[in-house]
Amino acid sequence: MSNQYQTQGYTVNDAGRRLIVDPITRIEGHMRCEVNIDEQNVITNAVSCGTMFRGLEIILQGRDPRDAWAFVERICGVCTGVHALASVYAIEDAIGIQVPDNANIIRNIMLATLWCHDHLVHFYQLAGMDWIDVLNALKADPRATSQLAQSLSAWPMSSPGYFFDVQNRLKKFVDGGQLGIFRNGYWGHPQYKLSPEANLMGFAHYLEALDFQREIVKIHTIFGGKNPHPNWIVGGMPCAINLDQSGAVGAINMERLNLVQSIITRTADFINNVMVPDALAIGQFNKAWSQIGTGLSDKCVLSYGAFPDIANDFSQQSLLMPGGAVINGDFKNVMPVDLADPQQIQEFVDHAWYRYPDDRLGRHPFDGITDPWYNPGDVKGSDTHIQQLNEQERYSWIKAPR
Repeated sequence: MSNQYQTQGYTVNDAGRRLIVDPITRIEGHMRCEVNIDEQNVITNAVSCGTMFRGLEIILQGRDPRDAWAFVERICGVCTGVHALASVYAIEDAIGIQVPDNANIIRNIMLATLWCHDHLVHFYQLAGMDWIDVLNALKADPRATSQLAQSLSAWPMSSPGYFFDVQNRLKKFVDGGQLGIFRNGYWGHPQYKLSPEANLMGFAHYLEALDFQREIVKIHTIFGGKNPHPNWIVGGMPCAINLDQSGAVGAINMERLNLVQSIITRTADFINNVMVPDALAIGQFNKAWSQIGTGLSDKCVLSYGAFPDIANDFSQQSLLMPGGAVINGDFKNVMPVDLADPQQIQEFVDHAWYRYPDDRLGRHPFDGITDPWYNPGDVKGSDTHIQQLNEQERYSWIKAPR
């Protein structure tokens, strides 16, 4: 029996053919998606399932709050740092600690580093192969590829000889018969729209982005000691700064700060002259995709904000990346959000594998409960081998923030 209902201007109907993708490989993490499509291949119902129970709150029970950042950070080596920083912010807010200006600046630099790093990783390493037909790049003319690249930006690595070398490396790789991470690509599929030259340019930049990751994370090693899982601390940052030429033992001197500035400059250069032009070029070849998708993402958006320009001030005036809520697609009126107000921010578990005293009511994160209760309900398959979820009941390990 099919289910149909209205939500925010959409009609959701699960009567059509069910498609399941598990795992979703374009993200870091554990995610499953099930969708229903009608006879025109239009998605009429979508179910997103977080398949991993993390239990961070349970892990932290009984531990020293000052150590919380070190535990939560290690749940993931790709989104490294963000859980730790959120933990540090929470402890400082709870006990009223004021951090120094320099500590706030360093935190912002480290977060911005991860922000840029994640965009590069997602665009090239995670999603790039959905747009770039690697094998088709072997048909490209390196001279025409050079002309295309130079028409998009002044990036220096755009000569015909450079693209010839990249193409030759790819040819040897393919001729060897061991494609490695490229083995299971849908190469040659008609939905690949890029020209051979655009594919060669994209593949070359894929390799450059992979190599550049080693550079950008050096900022974390300078300020945080290592990457992944750089060090943080409640009340500041665990890195002394001495502007003398030699510097004290273990302290950051001008040489290290100049290196940080150099990496920031090169990162901005790579994004502005490689990633952004590539995104625009891919968009030109795939214009139809602008009419596909969005769903509720252009209806309801919630952002907590980031990068306080003024230390200890998380007001909208201080945040370089403002927070707020977009309701019913009205992007002209971003509603302010008070994160401390239990009436404005709540987490719901009525469709997640957790229990509250009353599952119908949400709870503010300050009052949150993490009580795992794996109860798939009436699913196709078994509890340990689910063939199809039942979204009318519980279907995910992720709470719903609203």
